[in-house]
Amino acid sequence: MAKRSMNEKLKNLKQEQEDAKLPAEQKIVATDGDDRAGTPVSIDEEIDINPEDRPKPIPKKNRRGSKQMQQELEAAKEAAEGNKEKYTRLLSEFDNMRARNQKENAEMSDRGSMETLKKILPVIDNLERALDSVTEEEMNSFEEGIEKIYRQLMDTLEEIGVVPMNAVGKEFDPTYHNAVIHETDENREDENIVSEEMQKGYMYKDQVLRHAMVKVVN
Repeated sequence: MAKRSMNEKLKNLKQEQEDAKLPAEQKIVATDGDDRAGTPVSIDEEIDINPEDRPKPIPKKNRRGSKQMQQELEAAKEAAEGNKEKYTRLLSEFDNMRARNQKENAEMSDRGSMETLKKILPVIDNLERALDSVTEEEMNSFEEGIEKIYRQLMDTLEEIGVVPMNAVGKEFDPTYHNAVIHETDENREDENIVSEEMQKGYMYKDQVLRHAMVKVVN
């Protein structure tokens, strides 16, 4: 009797679920039962799950690993690589522009310095002529003081990059020398040698500040 009553109750419950179209997640919690046929069971509680609470399935087009998502991911990677390349190129252009500006500023500064130094060179020439005109016997404390000032001036010029060419004994080079006299010496085996500086030439760093006026022996 108990077996038939239980079977009828389960059958009626199953029918009610089908009629109500309840979701498969509805469960019956049973205790003191066994899965063997004919074993009496007692139902403690029924748990109903609202269909609206069930998680909605993710559309196929939005599922992870879908073809469209993969394409979007690849497109994003390509865009990121493109932006990185643009950034690297812009950074390189900026560094080049900064280097050019520094070089141009340095060149402008050097040109301004050279114009000023060229005006000082005639003063140095006159100092050297004055000192050369005084013999050692005629040298007094005043001339010695002038010579010291001249040496100090030349040392200062050297510190800022101004140095004489000292062309005597070197091969004539039109890049640095301006030949005003040519001589022939049959006793010399070499040619185009500077034998005398008529006017000293000077270099400022790696640029010609003033060409040397020289006598050349062939």
